[in-house]
Amino acid sequence: MPTESLTRLSRRLGYTFNDPDRLAVAMTHRSYSNKSNYETLEFLGDSIVNFVIADALFHQFPDASEGQLSRLRAKLVQGKTLASISREFELGDYLRMGSGELKSGGFRRDSILADVFEAIVGAIYEDSGFDVCRERILYWFQSRLTELSLDDTGKDPKSVLQEFLQGRKIALPDYKVVDVVGLAHDQTFTVSCSVKEGELMTQGIGESRRKAEQIAASDMMTKLTQQLSMEKKLSKEKESVKQAREQNGLKKHDK
Repeated sequence: MPTESLTRLSRRLGYTFNDPDRLAVAMTHRSYSNKSNYETLEFLGDSIVNFVIADALFHQFPDASEGQLSRLRAKLVQGKTLASISREFELGDYLRMGSGELKSGGFRRDSILADVFEAIVGAIYEDSGFDVCRERILYWFQSRLTELSLDDTGKDPKSVLQEFLQGRKIALPDYKVVDVVGLAHDQTFTVSCSVKEGELMTQGIGESRRKAEQIAASDMMTKLTQQLSMEKKLSKEKESVKQAREQNGLKKHDK
């Protein structure tokens, strides 16, 4: 990667590398180099981001429960959020990728942008140690951390669906992978979600199995809610008919 590009990117990140090659590796996709790419740095950065954010939340919300803290952390470290931060730095413009991956728009893909963000975190840790790395992460997440509140601990669709079914003593949903298309680094999953022994079924499509399951669960929750609403409506109508018949019976008896 040209020195000029590395310098420009370092300025965006607010950090100057002692060894610029670390940043170059962090910006290299496997399709560009099978030997020297960001995957191991991503592995390292993933753990560091999770720990730093967990520690920040622990001190920011001392009275929060473990569940609340877990959901807040999940919201902050999810791929969508990390990809959003990557876009703020325009990391996609600096990615080194193979021609096929470039043509398919890999530099815009959330999953890849999230991986690159974690790789940069890993590279900074290797370059300057934990304290400097922690300072950068907290700076990048500052506005998002400030905006958080304990009211913002909404559960993911799978958890909501599970609690809904358990509360009504209905068997838990069954998730199955229906189809997987694409290369290993660019796959699309289709997952089915069935409830009540297959009586109800939905499908979700996403860039990961987990995302596809969440979409299927969300659609299932919508379907169950609509069904419940319809059942309540029918129940009310039956009750009205019953009351009307009873009243008519009383009137005839009075006569």
